[in-house]
Amino acid sequence: MSKTFNALNMAEQQIANLDEQLLRRKLRITESPCNTKANVGQRELKAFCSNDYLGLANHPKLVSAIAEGANLYGVGSGASHLISGHSIAHDLLEKKLAAFESKHIPDPRALFFSTGYLANMSAITGLARLAGQGEASIYSAKLNHASLIDGVRLASAQTKAKVTLFDHQDLHSLEEALGHDAHPLKLIVIDGVFSMDGDIAPIGQLIQMAEQYDALLLVDDAHGFGVLGKQGHGILEQSQVHSERIIYVGTLGKAAGVSGAFICAPAPFIEWLIQKSRPYIYSTATPPAIAHTLLTSLELIENDEGIRRRQQLDLLIQIWNEEMTFSNWEQVSSSTPIQPVILGSNANALAAAKLLDEAGYWIPAIRPPTVPVGSSRLRITFSANHSVDDLRELIKILKIIEQKIEGEVRV
Repeated sequence: MSKTFNALNMAEQQIANLDEQLLRRKLRITESPCNTKANVGQRELKAFCSNDYLGLANHPKLVSAIAEGANLYGVGSGASHLISGHSIAHDLLEKKLAAFESKHIPDPRALFFSTGYLANMSAITGLARLAGQGEASIYSAKLNHASLIDGVRLASAQTKAKVTLFDHQDLHSLEEALGHDAHPLKLIVIDGVFSMDGDIAPIGQLIQMAEQYDALLLVDDAHGFGVLGKQGHGILEQSQVHSERIIYVGTLGKAAGVSGAFICAPAPFIEWLIQKSRPYIYSTATPPAIAHTLLTSLELIENDEGIRRRQQLDLLIQIWNEEMTFSNWEQVSSSTPIQPVILGSNANALAAAKLLDEAGYWIPAIRPPTVPVGSSRLRITFSANHSVDDLRELIKILKIIEQKIEGEVRV
């Protein structure tokens, strides 16, 4: 008979603890392509929860492009980029991505990654290694995405970089810290659009600080690329900034509708990352068919269809802000497709998500640690494929559900 399996017992107990706190997450299996309607458990639900902001994930041109890419390049890359996995498709994509940001970053070069998480980890750890041990400072916004947080933690552990957190809505403490910082390398790290609140970072002010205090500014524009700016080039286009101090990270699995991410920066920084970024060096390259597909996605983002889709998003955002009012729930103001509704407790958020599911909607409850304790919420997201009628039906249902939940709480 085997001895007591302590690790297994610990796992079971920790999961039970999550259940008690209403913090356990569960997978749901979709049986249909990503769109505004999803088949889940043999039911059709109206989905207001994906990051497919432009509605491109099931676009017929992208479906055709990935089939074409597979016919041209097969289904795997076979090796890391520095061995034999770097295809002409990857090269063409990186050149196109660099061109996207060329008005905002001088002498730009782009580097393609399989995920945004990997791109952020690579950028932060790689750049921190430009300086010697203990010679770098990293300033990270308090509400940054987990991939940025983990990149900062790993960089600090590897290089002994000093880490300082700052409030992106009040930059006085950041400016004061930068003014007293004598480290030769200073890196400011921030989300372009904060994924849980939908607010936009003050990029113009941050660039001015980076220029004044000799710092780099790393912007993770995961939720802005494809959405912000007239041509969908992201937060740099919308903010109309231009600087050699910008390290731009864009995600290609959200508004672009496919998969992957990229870093765009002045060429010397990208060359350094190719040489020293361990996640890039030791990861198998993304299938070339994906890169081939993304070339078509970038065309759609820039052309008239992309403009029309962003206009539809703007219309939905306007209607939401004008017509959605709550009696007790907190509605966070956002000019992006991310529209949070704060319910406070885990129980209330789960109850609202359950009632929405029963009404035929898929909007999961977002709870700690993704958001701060006491700010559990519904994270409602719009797609250009949503109609005005879709949105107005959701608004009607939400008002009914709020009254039901608040009535039960008062009783």
